[in-house]
Amino acid sequence: MANSVDFRNSVLLSNQNQQKSPTSNILGKDDFLKLLMTQMQNQDPLNPMQDKDYIAQMATFSSLEQLTNMNTMLENFFTYSAENSLIQYGDMIGKKVDYTDVVTKEDGTTESITGNGTVKSVHFKDYKVMLELEDGKMINAIGVNVISKA
Repeated sequence: MANSVDFRNSVLLSNQNQQKSPTSNILGKDDFLKLLMTQMQNQDPLNPMQDKDYIAQMATFSSLEQLTNMNTMLENFFTYSAENSLIQYGDMIGKKVDYTDVVTKEDGTTESITGNGTVKSVHFKDYKVMLELEDGKMINAIGVNVISKA
C-alpha cells in the first residue's frame, strides 16, 4: 500500500509545472531539481542511493548553475561591448576615412579594395561595426586605415 501512495505522489510531482515553451528542449536548473526530487521519492527504501551519488549530482547541479550564471554574464558583456563600440565609432561621423575592404568575388576568391569617403552614419550589424559613407557604401570599421577631418 505504501508503494501505491509513493507512486501517486511521484506522478503528481512529475505532472506539476510541465508548462514549457514548445520550442525549448533545454533542461534548466528547475528541471534538474525536479528530476533529483523525483529520483529521491522513487528510490528503493531498502537500497537507497549512496551519499556519494547525491554529492555527485549536487556537484553537477552546482556546475550547471555556475555555467548558467557565466553565460548570462557573457551575454551582458557582449551587449555592453557592442553598445560601447557603437558609441566610440559615432565620433567618426563627418570624418574622412581611407579604408581597405576585402571583397569576396562570385568565384570564391577575395580581392582587397582601397578607397576613401566621408562617414555618414555608424551601424551595428552581425556583431560588426559598419560605417556608411556618403556615397552609400557600407564598409567594416576594422578596415579603416586613416581618419582625417572632412
